[in-house]
Amino acid sequence: MIGLTIAGFDPSGGAGILTDVKTLHSYNIHPIAAITTLTAQSPKKVYGIQAVETEFIEKQIDSAIKEYNVKYAKTGLLYSKDIIKLVAEKTQEHKLKLIVDPVMIASSGDSLSKNKTSHYLKKYLLPYSFITTPNIHEAEQLSNTKINTIEDAKKATNKISNYCNVIITGGHLNGNNIINFNGNIEILKTPLIKTENLHGTGCTFSAALLANLIKNENKDLIENIKNALKFTYNSIKNGRYGTLNPRIY
Repeated sequence: MIGLTIAGFDPSGGAGILTDVKTLHSYNIHPIAAITTLTAQSPKKVYGIQAVETEFIEKQIDSAIKEYNVKYAKTGLLYSKDIIKLVAEKTQEHKLKLIVDPVMIASSGDSLSKNKTSHYLKKYLLPYSFITTPNIHEAEQLSNTKINTIEDAKKATNKISNYCNVIITGGHLNGNNIINFNGNIEILKTPLIKTENLHGTGCTFSAALLANLIKNENKDLIENIKNALKFTYNSIKNGRYGTLNPRIY
């Protein structure tokens, strides 16, 4: 089983490509990857960002897919309009079923993308994606809706669902994860853990969802989301330096 991640590199190992690889490996899935952006960061601060040239990102994606039968993929940090457009083109070319983790802001609060990222995601990538997994702040940008309550989150999912399916993760909604799948809204409640170990949780969840879709594609989406949420909870519970993925097989 093969899983493709197209995302940024976090040298601290708590988020980005390294976390995606750890997560996929925990599910006994072979990870292949294309790095879009190099970052210099820790769980507490982003020190620098350097985007990879789109021509080289394209070579990474094509060379990896050439050798494997890839059906499912996920994205993380895409950083710029040109990178977003490229990934949209490759998604269509290779007929990928794509999970978009719309990374815009690091756990430390530092920006990880250029201006108008949400606009370019909606214009170029989300219409060709299966599902997107924003946290509350990313969902606000994608929907142009201020989210203070669960009802606000439901309204936001209705707007985002014009492009693709969506789950707003519940870390800032008292553990309430708001799913809009084919226009139907469902809420999944997960317990919260009091911890500062939250670096990379969005990456862990989206990668775990990718893994579940690969391994359990005959199950419905809600069941795969439940499994991914459980995996993320255990990762936060067991982690020390960002989410630490427990082996599950």
